[in-house]
Amino acid sequence: MAATDGRRLGMTVPLPGHLHQHREGLQELADLGYSDVWSAESDGADGFTPLALAAAWEPRLRLGTAIIPAYTRAPACMAQSVASLADAAPGRFAIGIGSSSNVIVERWNGIPFEHPYRRVRDTVRFLRAALTGEKVSHTYDTFTVDGFRLGVRPEVTPPILVAALREQMLRLAGREADGVIINWLSPEDVRQVVDVVHGAAKGEEREVVARIFVCPSENASVVRDAARFAIAAYMNVPVYASFQEWLGRGPALEAMWSAWRSGDRKAALAAISDDVVDALVIHGSPEHCRRRIADYFDNGVTTAALALLPLDKELDHWGAIRSLAG
Repeated sequence: MAATDGRRLGMTVPLPGHLHQHREGLQELADLGYSDVWSAESDGADGFTPLALAAAWEPRLRLGTAIIPAYTRAPACMAQSVASLADAAPGRFAIGIGSSSNVIVERWNGIPFEHPYRRVRDTVRFLRAALTGEKVSHTYDTFTVDGFRLGVRPEVTPPILVAALREQMLRLAGREADGVIINWLSPEDVRQVVDVVHGAAKGEEREVVARIFVCPSENASVVRDAARFAIAAYMNVPVYASFQEWLGRGPALEAMWSAWRSGDRKAALAAISDDVVDALVIHGSPEHCRRRIADYFDNGVTTAALALLPLDKELDHWGAIRSLAG
C-alpha cells in the first residue's frame, strides 16, 4: 500500500539497530513506496538526529516529528533545532509538537507539567514568529522571549503540526497550526477527531497525521496479551484516559482503571477486552492490516505514521515492513 492519491504512508524511526547502520534501511523504505519517516521523543533517540541522518541519506523521504514535547527544549533552542533540520531538508520536514505527558515532562525531565494547552499554543506562536527571521521580544503566557533572532533561515518554512487528543487542542491544531497528529484511536474514532479540526480550520486545508500501532501477526492471543501491557501503560496516564472517555470508550475501560487504581495490575490487564485491543492496535494478516490502515485514510487521515509493535516475538521486523507496503 504505497502512498497514492495524496495518501502518505510513513514509518516510525529509528529503525532497529544502531543509528549509524540505518542508511540501507531508509533507502529500502523509499524503494518500497513509503513516503515519510516520523520520529518520536521519549526515552530513546532524540527526535531530530534520526531525521537528520535520513535527510542526508535518502532524499525521497519526507521527515516529521511525532512528537517533540513543547516543554523539554527552551524556546530559542527549539527554534534552532527546527530551523536547522528544515534547512537540511528543504520542503521535506514537518515539525510536530505536543504537550507530551506528566511522566515524560515532570517525572523524567523535572519540568512542571503545567498549563499544557497554553504551552503548546505559545510554542506554536513563537515558532511562527521566530521562523520569519524577525527579532522576537514577547511575553507569552508560559514563557518570555526577549530579543531572540534566529540565525538560520531555511529556504522553506516547515509546516507546524500539533499533537492533539481532546477538543481544545484539536481546535488549536485546526485554527493555528498546519495540521494535527493523533494516536491511540481506532479508524472509526478518526471521524470524531477530524470533525473538530476541520471545524476550527474554517475551510482551510489541514494535514491529519495518525500514528498507527500495528503488528502484522496472526498469532492473535499472543499479540492481544502483549498489547494489553501497552494499552494499560498509556491509558492510565491522565491525558490518555480523558481522551478515551471523550471518544466514548470509558465504559469499556472502567474496570481496568478501577483495578489499576487499587494496585491490582494483573486484574487491570485482564479487564482490557479483546474489542478494546482490536480497536487500538491493528493486528492480523498483512492483508487485514492493510485494509484497516486504509480505513484510517477513508475516515479522514492524510498521513499514516506506522509504528510497528513487536508484540509477537516471532515477528520479523523487516518482513513486516515489506508486507505492510503491499
